[in-house]
Amino acid sequence: MAETRDFGLTVFGATGFTGGLCAEYLGEHLPDDVPWALAGRNTEKLQAVHDALAASGVTNLPALLTADINDQASLETMARRSNVIITTVGPYVWYGEGLVRACADNGTHYCDLTGEPEFVCNMISRYHQSARKTGAAIVNCCGFDSIPHDAGALFTVRELARACGGPPQGRVTLQGVVTASGTFSGGTWQSALTAFGRPRENQLAMRHARMLLDHEYPKTAHALAPLPRRDTELGGWLCPMPTIDPFMVMRSARAVSGYGNDFHYGHYLASKSLPKMVGGIGGIGGLLLAAQIKPVRERLLTLRQSGEGPAKEKRDRSWFKVTFRGEAEGTRVITQVSGGDPGYDETAKMLAETAMGLALDKDAPRATGVVTPVMALEDGLVKRLQKARIHFQRLR
Repeated sequence: MAETRDFGLTVFGATGFTGGLCAEYLGEHLPDDVPWALAGRNTEKLQAVHDALAASGVTNLPALLTADINDQASLETMARRSNVIITTVGPYVWYGEGLVRACADNGTHYCDLTGEPEFVCNMISRYHQSARKTGAAIVNCCGFDSIPHDAGALFTVRELARACGGPPQGRVTLQGVVTASGTFSGGTWQSALTAFGRPRENQLAMRHARMLLDHEYPKTAHALAPLPRRDTELGGWLCPMPTIDPFMVMRSARAVSGYGNDFHYGHYLASKSLPKMVGGIGGIGGLLLAAQIKPVRERLLTLRQSGEGPAKEKRDRSWFKVTFRGEAEGTRVITQVSGGDPGYDETAKMLAETAMGLALDKDAPRATGVVTPVMALEDGLVKRLQKARIHFQRLR
């Protein structure tokens, strides 16, 4: 990557709610000698974000760039001027591909917040090879989808290695269980409904991506059978979660050393009681059905818009925990990743830290192409998150 680019890091979508939080975090934590920029289509709104950063005491103030998802030339210019681009502009299946193309073509590292399987799989099929050729790391799912799970699985297999006296060589089984109190962002709501309404497109995109992944990463990883059950050690009643997180974890397991030669992963949401779990399954099922009916889906999409978010007081009361049980060679460990508000504050922090890792860490990226956060930064990601006060601990 060129060392003479104008900006070490650019935030595209900084006028949105999560983008603004990410800009605040970078203003506080980005080193003063790293030039950076805010980008978007509305210069007045960008200036307002800039002025708010100045008023808060930020000394390393960003430049302002005009870029629009409907103007590919502006995306190309932004990519050529930046070492790393953060984008919070979604749903990504509608608004994300142009920027991925620009970054892949220009050797620019890229980070997003998507949790959309169709988008991620299409980017793997369409841009993995070109990004690898230019040395770009296209890193998806850098927020609550899927960093606590991706980085938490890596942390757990490292703890298993310590308990086993070395990296396990045979079967490794991990189960990740989520408990949280918080509010889904408007962007997450928009992306989830969009994905629910496109089941055929999701299946086709996944099929094409798996063909490339099987060729690039011959090591295998498997999903555990998605069966609801009670497990007191992991938090009560467990319901399999239909999210992108297991796909991300298993991609990392195939590409990064230490996960064993026969890796299996299960991903669950914990409920304290059976009625709550059944109610949750019913709610998700109802939303899936509703998303298949276009007028209903369009009505649901209007309920929460991208860029909306709760007050700081509410975010301060929110939290998340992801508990992992790892087993290998007759040894078992329990670990946990935990932090504050998952939908906004911690998501902005995870996104910013991933981007700063790509921009600043000496050995980054560890892999190029369309990759997971762990593939891009490996153990350096865990170290960054720990310094940022996201807690990784072995419970037993």
